[in-house]
Amino acid sequence: MIFTVAHKELRALFFSPLAWILLALVQILLTWVFLGRLDAFLQVQPQLVQIANPPGFTEIIVMPVFALAAILLLMITPLLTMRQLAEERKNHTLVLLLSAPISVTEIVLGKFLGLMVFLLSIIALIVALSMTLLAGGTLDFGLLISGAVGLFLLVCCFVALGLYVSSLTAQPVIAAIGVLGVLVGFWLIDLVASDYEGWIHYFSIFKHFEQFNNGLLDSLSVVYFILFTSLFLLLTVRRLDGERLYG
Repeated sequence: MIFTVAHKELRALFFSPLAWILLALVQILLTWVFLGRLDAFLQVQPQLVQIANPPGFTEIIVMPVFALAAILLLMITPLLTMRQLAEERKNHTLVLLLSAPISVTEIVLGKFLGLMVFLLSIIALIVALSMTLLAGGTLDFGLLISGAVGLFLLVCCFVALGLYVSSLTAQPVIAAIGVLGVLVGFWLIDLVASDYEGWIHYFSIFKHFEQFNNGLLDSLSVVYFILFTSLFLLLTVRRLDGERLYG
């Protein structure tokens, strides 16, 4: 049933003009920045040859694109998750969904999976663009995989948080603003953490992503992302379970 719900959500996204507009804008921006970084690399390439261990395509071109994708996804994910539960509640279709012979866990995981498959197209674009660089040089595949995995885990957190906030209200706009506000708050934690050492670093979601984007596969960061995603998915399940039981 999880895949049935995921398929339904994916179909809804592919028939949504807003989803296509957001996806197109992100793809255009990422491609534009990618080509800009490539042009900059070609201009400084003669100077890089004189350096003992010069940075390559991956460091100069690909990883900045992953960093930009993280910021863009921070902005568009709330607009996609706002309709998942808040809009269904507003349209009175959530009651029908909760009364169906399917567990709340399957509903939440299905919606989560559907959104993740849709957003994975953005990560796939970056990887595909990176592959074109092989025509003129080599790639650091370890760094590339690290960045892709980090962005995937970051998006998991965004979607899980978005689903939870969407489960709290019947107003999609309020849900979107709420998710964006929380994510910006985590971004601000990252800015504050850059000025201080200590425990505050562990709460910075973007600091953990930065580890991956620098090629550091830190087990602590993996655990952080898994716990963050699991926590908000569990909270969403509890919220909808309560709604199913008590109305």
